[in-house]
Amino acid sequence: MTTTSLTAPPPALDARRRWTVLAVCALSMFLVGVDTTIVTVGLPEIGRGLDAGTRGLAWVVDSYTVVLASLLIVSGALADRLGRRRVLRGGLVLFGVASLACSLAPSLGALVAARAVQGIGASMLSPVALAIVVNAMPDRRERARAIGVWASVFGLSMAAGPVTGGALIAAFGWRSVFWINAPVVVAALVLVAVFVPESRGERARRPDLPGQALLTAALFLFVGVLIEGPRIGWASPTALTGYVLIAAVTAAFVRVELRRTEPLMDLRLFRRPAFGTAVLGAVAVFVALNVSLLLTTLYLQHGRGWTPLAAGAATLPMALGAAVCAPWSGVLVGRLGPRRPLLLAGGFIAAGGLSLVDLGPDTGVPLLLCAYLFIGIGFGFANAPLTDTAVGGLPPTRAGVAGAVTSTARQVGSAVGIAVTGALVTDVGPAGLAGASHAGWLLVTACGLFLLAAARTARPATAGA
Repeated sequence: MTTTSLTAPPPALDARRRWTVLAVCALSMFLVGVDTTIVTVGLPEIGRGLDAGTRGLAWVVDSYTVVLASLLIVSGALADRLGRRRVLRGGLVLFGVASLACSLAPSLGALVAARAVQGIGASMLSPVALAIVVNAMPDRRERARAIGVWASVFGLSMAAGPVTGGALIAAFGWRSVFWINAPVVVAALVLVAVFVPESRGERARRPDLPGQALLTAALFLFVGVLIEGPRIGWASPTALTGYVLIAAVTAAFVRVELRRTEPLMDLRLFRRPAFGTAVLGAVAVFVALNVSLLLTTLYLQHGRGWTPLAAGAATLPMALGAAVCAPWSGVLVGRLGPRRPLLLAGGFIAAGGLSLVDLGPDTGVPLLLCAYLFIGIGFGFANAPLTDTAVGGLPPTRAGVAGAVTSTARQVGSAVGIAVTGALVTDVGPAGLAGASHAGWLLVTACGLFLLAAARTARPATAGA
């Protein structure tokens, strides 16, 4: 296969301009992270407003995350070919328009469809904005600091979503969690036009349309079976057909990717145990985070009658833990390597989940807040060492692909976490939510224990492949 050189290296930017580019791109990334979790705290209100049950509400979240996960890699490749700033601006426009459609949705189906379009727009923001930042900062040390800031913004955005959503819903109703995106998108579009230079990849990759279609189908089938399992029956003919389809589509995806010269997902990376473990670790972290957020939302609002604002405020310790520990984790990875931060991440997530495995209808608020703080601390410590482990020892030409696969894994974890939680609490009344959540908190604990085990394979980025 031949590739075409697209552009000469862009002129160097001065320090102020480089960090301004980072700030603008981080704003776009903040939108993606917040919208992954801001809706969670509003699900009970959305359910009442649109007469939707738990399964339908799970699709409100997962239609966004599944589309986002399946398109992250292809959006990055498209931006390398067409221009990163151009694709970033297109993603912002699509995200903003879809957000307005969400706020005006007259039915659950319309909301789910608009959320899927939002996911398309979001897929054009996250990898593209990071590529712009990396391109703007040629110095390795400055780039490392910038990526540390990037990781902090990402962690904060994910954890801050429920707090922001709770405040907006209390003041303006559930539709306001989508209105808030409009002014941010407009500001980001203006800032991108003024400060962000255009850039393209040195090599243009051919699109892998068969791989893209198979990956999307596999994710939708997998999440769909998880969400609809309680309704159709886990051993029903429909469910069994779903299992067969998941296996067949996944096998076809692997076969197609192994045969392509430039695959959508380079499966050869999984021959490195450290990489495969880091990808599974990314899934585990986001399963734990999303299970925790949705269980907290349903338990506090449905089970204990708290308002959305109060339920969102209860997650403040989680946001605080993530905000403080994400940059600290980046520093520790740079000084000590990924193993110790990953041990801290696994230990705190496991401790948070274990604290709530016997959750009752009247569990004390101090214990709840302490558990949420532990989970937030663990989440904050997790992202930097997992990314470092995933790209450790790889040449630059493969490190970008490794990072994209890890980002995809995070969104897959988000989708699975929401789907599993929905399956656990479907058709459970308010009085039974505490008991139904026990399996979910055990899952959070298991995710933390997996990270502890994953720390054994973690190695510094200077290590060999």
